[in-house]
Amino acid sequence: MTTLPASTQKKLGLVIDLDTCVGCHACVISCKGWNTENYGAPLSDMDAYGGEPEGTFLNRVHSFEVAREDAAPVVVHFPKSCLHCDDAPCVTVCPTGASYKRTEDGIVLVNESDCIGCGLCAWACPYGAREMDASEKVMKKCTLCVDRIYNENLPEEDREPACVRTCPAGARHFGDFADPDSHVSRLTAERGGFDLMPEQGTKPVNKYLPPRGRDTLDVPDLASLCEPQTDQAKGFLGWLDRALERL
Repeated sequence: MTTLPASTQKKLGLVIDLDTCVGCHACVISCKGWNTENYGAPLSDMDAYGGEPEGTFLNRVHSFEVAREDAAPVVVHFPKSCLHCDDAPCVTVCPTGASYKRTEDGIVLVNESDCIGCGLCAWACPYGAREMDASEKVMKKCTLCVDRIYNENLPEEDREPACVRTCPAGARHFGDFADPDSHVSRLTAERGGFDLMPEQGTKPVNKYLPPRGRDTLDVPDLASLCEPQTDQAKGFLGWLDRALERL
């Protein structure tokens, strides 16, 4: 079994703003593109245009309609990927050491050459963040674009996860949670960032920002606007109305 490091030098991770995410799936597509077309390990698609398509995705967006008291329901888009937990059960359950957490930055990765595809890590992960690649027969997961954030061949502004770089709404933020003055740490503190399913005790690094309260408008009763007017029109319009009724 694999052991977790006692501590890490950095805690790289994401802050996802549920108030800003519009559910466009740009993060999903950019993640798939980067990991299939560029430096990352390919993410297979099986029978993509057939009756039973199956694909490997490291990031997914779920949409929920949330009911509210005395207000119209709202739709919340919830992106989900690996949370790079401090106490990652997917690492400690791995029988070959293929799953591991890096000491230098806290990123949880899979050494695919050591993975036997047993699926124990997927069973242990409470977030469903691991996916078995049907083609490669190994487990795959979000890498925080480790092959991108340290890539000196890329412009400095591109050295962040593909999902963060692509998000048109600015709902995704990347940084070091070990630094209390980092952008992600301050954003989490200011906006009340929270852990996903903290009762699991996994201590996820990634945080979510809750949706803000929605503005309310005094909307008139539309049915009342459609009621027939009983007041008789006066003047020329009144004469015209009576003349037309006699035709």
